[in-house]
Amino acid sequence: MKFDQVKISTIIRESIATKEQLIAECLNEIEKCGELLANVCKNGGKMLFCGNGGSAADSQHLAAEMVIRLRGNINRAAIPAIALTVDPSIMTAGGNDIGFENIFARCVEAYGRPGDALIGISTSGNSENVLRAIHQAKKQGVLTIGLLGAGGGKILADCDASVVVPSKVTARVQESHILIGHIWCEMIEENLFPELFV
Repeated sequence: MKFDQVKISTIIRESIATKEQLIAECLNEIEKCGELLANVCKNGGKMLFCGNGGSAADSQHLAAEMVIRLRGNINRAAIPAIALTVDPSIMTAGGNDIGFENIFARCVEAYGRPGDALIGISTSGNSENVLRAIHQAKKQGVLTIGLLGAGGGKILADCDASVVVPSKVTARVQESHILIGHIWCEMIEENLFPELFV
């Protein structure tokens, strides 16, 4: 079949339908996680993000929005956030020396402190290195938030709170993850800097 405007329209409609399901099924979880993250930031903690592939890119994207700003017309202080995916030397040394499945856990061991939050992003919910990072975070008193898809996978049960996008299609899950991350950023901004939003 030719990849034409009909096919393009179908993909866009699938994306819209997934977001409609978020409204129908996930508002409580999105709100709860956003409030937990806002409290972490209010109390002096930082956010750590991790994920693989597109979820690694999402980790970097969301950390950047927190540190710099999401909305260009709002001049606010930085919000502490680190993507654990950005250092090729750490990623390759970890993969070579301690195993790819342990790289994010090692980073959490190095950077995580009680009162921080780890946001583990996985479209399948089964990424082993994200799961191990969640386990390490719990040992260190770090709040664990899952940003998941495909039913939540193995990671869901081990997180303090999660949002599971109701789709098994990787692209639709990733699109929703960025939307949810942007919502959290707006929630955190308005919680930390209410005077800028009167």
